[in-house]
Amino acid sequence: MKIALINENSQAAKNGIIYASLKKVADTKGYEVDNYGMYSPEDGCSLTYVQNGILAAILLNSKAADYVVTGCGTGQGAMLALNSFPGVICGLVTDPSDGYMFAQINDGNAIAMPFAKGFGWGAELNLEYAFEKLFSEESGQGYPRERAVPEQRNKKILDGVRENNLKDLITCLKGLDQDLVKGALGGEKFKELFFENCKDASILEYVKSLLA
Repeated sequence: MKIALINENSQAAKNGIIYASLKKVADTKGYEVDNYGMYSPEDGCSLTYVQNGILAAILLNSKAADYVVTGCGTGQGAMLALNSFPGVICGLVTDPSDGYMFAQINDGNAIAMPFAKGFGWGAELNLEYAFEKLFSEESGQGYPRERAVPEQRNKKILDGVRENNLKDLITCLKGLDQDLVKGALGGEKFKELFFENCKDASILEYVKSLLA
């Protein structure tokens, strides 16, 4: 599994702490972590939580990443932004039990975390433990296990609703301010990471045209 980490501007100073906690857990699973920044508040590319959603959608729909970890001050804005796009199911994860139950019940492909609210002593431990529970088992198995069948049925219904209601990604992106979209792709390592891992030709062509 390839996990992408994305930080927005208000919490960019914590990128190193978040990355270290995530990579520590990912390494035990044999997963890769691609850090898309922001890496510090002084980065030339400043991402808003809305742009986190744009970047996450491009990474997941192009299969440049299998999972996205992101957040903002409370996690709420980032969660809403990611869920505004097709192909993304993002949960708000504040603690280990959130991580476990979101993975088992909702079987999503992204999480948003609060990197300011409640981020005090032991914050790095909470991050590590939440990542451990999030990736502890194959997702979508149900919790509690006796609820697996109705939960999996509801997930399929939700997938159908989202497919009906949300347009394809490139149509969505072209309907936005193109400078907003381009700004989401301006990170220091975006081109290096994305072009190496993108598996969707149409999204690749769109991104190249936007950055040309």
